[in-house]
Amino acid sequence: MSTYRTKLLSLAPLITVALLIVPIAVGLIWTALPAFGFLPAIGGDAFSLDGWRALFAAPGFGAALRLTITVGLATSVLALVIASGFCAWRAGQSGRGRFDRFLAPLLASPHSAIALGFAFLIMPSGWLVRLLSPWATGWEQPPAGLVTIQDPLGFSFVAGLLLKEVPYLVLMIIGASAQVPVERSMATARALGQSAAVAWLKTIFPQIYTQIRLPIFAVLAFSLSAVDVGLILAPSSPPPLALLATRWFSNYDLALYFPAAAAALLQLFIAVLAVALWYGGERAVAVLGRAWIERGARDRSAGLMLGGFSVTAGLLGALGLLSLAIMALWSFAGGWRFPDALPQDFKTSTWAGQLDRAGETMGTTLSIGLLAVLIALVLSLACLENEQRRGLRPGLRSLWLLYLPLLVPQIAFLFGVQTVLIRLGIDGTLLAVVWTHLIFVLPYVFLSLVDPYRALDPRYAASAAALGASPWRIFLEVKLPLLTRSILVAIAVGFAVSVGQYLPTLFAGAGRIATLTTEAVTLASGADRRVIGVFVVLQSTLPLLIYGLAIALPLLLFRNRRDMR
Repeated sequence: MSTYRTKLLSLAPLITVALLIVPIAVGLIWTALPAFGFLPAIGGDAFSLDGWRALFAAPGFGAALRLTITVGLATSVLALVIASGFCAWRAGQSGRGRFDRFLAPLLASPHSAIALGFAFLIMPSGWLVRLLSPWATGWEQPPAGLVTIQDPLGFSFVAGLLLKEVPYLVLMIIGASAQVPVERSMATARALGQSAAVAWLKTIFPQIYTQIRLPIFAVLAFSLSAVDVGLILAPSSPPPLALLATRWFSNYDLALYFPAAAAALLQLFIAVLAVALWYGGERAVAVLGRAWIERGARDRSAGLMLGGFSVTAGLLGALGLLSLAIMALWSFAGGWRFPDALPQDFKTSTWAGQLDRAGETMGTTLSIGLLAVLIALVLSLACLENEQRRGLRPGLRSLWLLYLPLLVPQIAFLFGVQTVLIRLGIDGTLLAVVWTHLIFVLPYVFLSLVDPYRALDPRYAASAAALGASPWRIFLEVKLPLLTRSILVAIAVGFAVSVGQYLPTLFAGAGRIATLTTEAVTLASGADRRVIGVFVVLQSTLPLLIYGLAIALPLLLFRNRRDMR
């Protein structure tokens, strides 16, 4: 029996890689084939370029392409600059640890939840305008000519993406900083007369950049192809390329599948070119940065800029939290006429009216998330245990494989995955949705566990082995209890990722399986704000509850122990 389990354990890395690579590869193939005219199921029996011609001839294609590129690059650059500026400023502040706790609600909440709240903050009839009206603006009615969301240049789209991407990169920078000698490096720079913020930028940032490069690329790929946030905040005529492809894929006219597939494949090419462009930009910035560091002069302007970026990060964080709070307020609002800053009364009738629908959707969301996380957790622990028993130390190639689902635009391969699911006869099933969620949940669960697992003190296992414990007993009774907190955090992270999945649910669910995220985005097109508020509150609260359990359970279970990882 032990030999059988050991063989299964050795297969875990192969199964994990297959779960990550095979769907993406097959999906890309079945997106590329119809992009070049081949999809026999809908009459595409020969290869052609008609899909590409239709794409290039589509009204507004040039504007859609331009919007896609500018929004993706602007969001990625600004997110990195703002997050780095905040972390640089934070390095010189006392009591800086308390800033981290505000990241949890923003990181746990799906992109679409924050985007919906942000839209209700900044729209002409939104809360920020209400705060200033009529005493400052003179507006008794929402201003008809003011465009604050879905603006043609995509400013609101970029801002909505930054509300999530800046906290994400801040977290990545904080994690990477733990791997370098921060105090010693900064002390050296401070001794040469540099301010704390500039010292961090000159000594710490160059050391950690290679560690956060893949997360930056993930932000770049997502910003270039975000659909759920785009449906809420991006212009609709023309929309960004990913929204255009999604619109055509969802159309009843099957002939539009060919230009849709071409648009999806073009989205992949844009992401690859953007990464290549970023690589080239890195080299230019590195040359300039090295010259600036070697000059060694005190730079007050740099300190002021970093302070400005840190203030911007704080403002984005406050807007993100306020976006969630305003949706909770709307969910309990009775009458709320413009320009009143607060509702005339508060009621629970909206919650009562949506209880059955929201409860069923929440149950589906919970089931999909927990199933995906459970599978991801088993595979991740099996891979890490196999790695430890065999004395392996995977390198950068393995890390790229883990990040692959986050680097390839979802629209580029999910249509192909849907085609395969239809051929297998399992599209629109819970199994199909769990499988597609797993593609994105698995990398986050593995990355949450890899450092704690590798950091386990080997003396615990050696002591247990000396007492006659088998490897499996050591794994179950020694390692897993020591990793309780890390496992629960990984579950919380994976579940939050699952809750936020929009396109995977849309394609794999074939419109027959609804989650809180798909319902909230669908309602955003014109439903009652109170109803939208109910679904956004549930969408944000569910992951936060799992996070809360991940923090509270170890404190409760091991309250008499001195140290738990």
